[in-house]
Amino acid sequence: MDHDKYRSHLNDEGEKNAIWRFGAPPNYDAVNKLFEEGRTNVWPTGSLEEKVQNLVKTWEMEIFHKKSFDDNKSIDPKKYTVSLDGRQAVNLEEKRKLGGGYNFFLQTSLPEKLRVYNPAEETADSSHVAFTTAFPRGFAVEILQVYSGPPVIVYKFRHWGYMEGPFKGHAPTGEMVELFGIGIFELDEQEKIIKIEFFFDRGELLGGLLRGASLDSSTEAAVSTCPILRNTG
Repeated sequence: MDHDKYRSHLNDEGEKNAIWRFGAPPNYDAVNKLFEEGRTNVWPTGSLEEKVQNLVKTWEMEIFHKKSFDDNKSIDPKKYTVSLDGRQAVNLEEKRKLGGGYNFFLQTSLPEKLRVYNPAEETADSSHVAFTTAFPRGFAVEILQVYSGPPVIVYKFRHWGYMEGPFKGHAPTGEMVELFGIGIFELDEQEKIIKIEFFFDRGELLGGLLRGASLDSSTEAAVSTCPILRNTG
């Protein structure tokens, strides 16, 4: 497999013994094309913005696709914590108990009957299927601005994809769905991530996935194909 120009620790020699969640390293060709066609900035090679962007892409790849905590090279698994919108920070094991995958990032205080996407009922695998089905070309990410550099990196990001598959009973629209937010990465002396804070509105993502007409379960099954569990950003 060719080297991915935006992500480290993916196809490198050091990853030959890595345990991948879906059996093999993910292929980012489709989402890289989406990223290159839809990004708003092309950051200069070697710039802080480019380095942060590649770090975020590498972290996201590892956290979604590497099954063993010890295979994550962008973080210190023993010190790492992550929090969302000022909530209590969790470590890797606590995050896994919340379902892993997208579930942690879609935690909500809404009553269960109002949850279109209910993290309490999803697993890492089921959430991955839901979103890779909705976004068959992936969900690209770019850094819009870096406000401070290491050891505490503060940045603004944009995620986007095209809803070309169904999601939770709603027909595909073909429209772009975007999500904007702020990320804070704290690095240690070895430039490993030890703390992450994210701030964004989950409704911005889910709202864009609910615009399509309602489908009954048989129609949704016909529209949806079994995806190769490929990529996130």
